[in-house]
Amino acid sequence: MKVVVTGGRGMLGSALARAWERTHPDDEVHAITRDDADLRDRAATRRLFERLSPDLVLHAAAKVGGISANVAAPTEFLADNLALDTSVLESSREVGVRDLIYFGSSCMYPRDYRQPLVEADVLQAPLEPTNEGYALAKIAGAKYCEYASRQYGLNYRVVIPSNLYGPNDHYGTAASHLVAATLWKAHVARATGADHLDVWGDGTARREFTYVEDVAAWVADAAHGLADWPALLNVGIGRDHSIREFYEFALETVGYECELSFDPSKPAGMHQKLMDSSLAASFGWNPPTGIRAGMAAAYAAFLRSEANHDRTENPQ
Repeated sequence: MKVVVTGGRGMLGSALARAWERTHPDDEVHAITRDDADLRDRAATRRLFERLSPDLVLHAAAKVGGISANVAAPTEFLADNLALDTSVLESSREVGVRDLIYFGSSCMYPRDYRQPLVEADVLQAPLEPTNEGYALAKIAGAKYCEYASRQYGLNYRVVIPSNLYGPNDHYGTAASHLVAATLWKAHVARATGADHLDVWGDGTARREFTYVEDVAAWVADAAHGLADWPALLNVGIGRDHSIREFYEFALETVGYECELSFDPSKPAGMHQKLMDSSLAASFGWNPPTGIRAGMAAAYAAFLRSEANHDRTENPQ
């Protein structure tokens, strides 16, 4: 079996490739990156897919970022993701790929809606303005999968993960999501002896974060039953924490103590977006990694990557 994973250098894509290779050692896995093709380029993507001729596509590539990045560049988050998804999804269909998993986002859900969120809540109310461009693109990709499955008899399904964290996350950039951002800030505070950490918002907003390796392991194990999946599946750990708690966990993880300085004038996004993942549980979803263990593993992976980078930059 030939499997193509898009976003092969990213946190989710790299985890999917590793998990698939562990679970299916006889399969041929191609974790494609920008070196293989600019996936926004329809013609280049079509040529790549024709050459690889995959049986299954795990489409994890996306332009992603935290609140500041989404607020600063909504046009690019909308346009780049629409172009990328159109190239990958259309190329997959055109070259005869019958099985595909598209990774959506909890940003697809309405702002200030009921909790926990269920799959039927998509498009039921207005979106969160701070990431609306990204959310619209992900909804469009999910709808493509729904339409193509119905119109062409394909098994194109959508997994909606909660926020993710783990190895290969983005640290110290505008692309950082909350867990990576908190770990990075705590890491820098410890290194510099800072007496406080700046936090956007008042710290009460709540987020659900799931360890990426748990998601990847489940996909590798459960994808054999893809034809039986519903159009959308929430995949989250089923518990959320406040922004304040994530910063406290980060300081605990790196072994440092300092004050948290909250700025309520800064946007904090949706107050809460906890998802109901009970439907995925009926397909074997049962994530084992709690937030403290996961953040410790993510930070350990970050420290290893930093050490490897230093050895590369400063060989002895």
